[in-house]
Amino acid sequence: MATIRLDMTISLDGYVAGPDDRPEAPLGTGGFRLFNWLDRRDDPGPSGLVYAEAMATRAIVSGRRTYELAGRWNGDHHDGVPILVLTREPPPGPPPGSVRYVTDVDECAAQARAAAGDGDVMVHGAGAAQALLRAGQLDELELHVVPVLLGQGRRLFDRLPARAVDLELVRRLTTPDEERHTHRVMHLRYRIRHG
Repeated sequence: MATIRLDMTISLDGYVAGPDDRPEAPLGTGGFRLFNWLDRRDDPGPSGLVYAEAMATRAIVSGRRTYELAGRWNGDHHDGVPILVLTREPPPGPPPGSVRYVTDVDECAAQARAAAGDGDVMVHGAGAAQALLRAGQLDELELHVVPVLLGQGRRLFDRLPARAVDLELVRRLTTPDEERHTHRVMHLRYRIRHG
């Protein structure tokens, strides 16, 4: 069965975007600094490895807000994989490319797992991640932790219920110390313990 894995870059204080994120500034004020590590995505080191794994996923689940702020990925996130956009209300008109709008979180997870087969599903967006986590449909977290404190903006886990979620660290990769500070990142993968 496919693994549904959140793939998210965050600041050390838990922000995924700076303040005032909008279509003209999708990562808000100062938020683009979170993604400097992607300059190393073609390197053979840790950042290249996690990027290659993300691009090998066979389906995408995204929250509607993330999807819109990302320019709808022009209808294709990577390699034509199905993009399931979790939304309360689908926009009018047919979706572009391989996009499907889904309003029920369990149905979205089921469609994503079916589309991915024995591969992995990548999740983008704080809202989608929280909805999947609340529904017990999120299997893993792949967090790219950047050593910066944004201090404000959009947090990854702002709207979760007040209950503990147990995590098991299954992988930790760090960029070499000699890399410039702007490219440093720690890639952490956690398995969510359900039940």
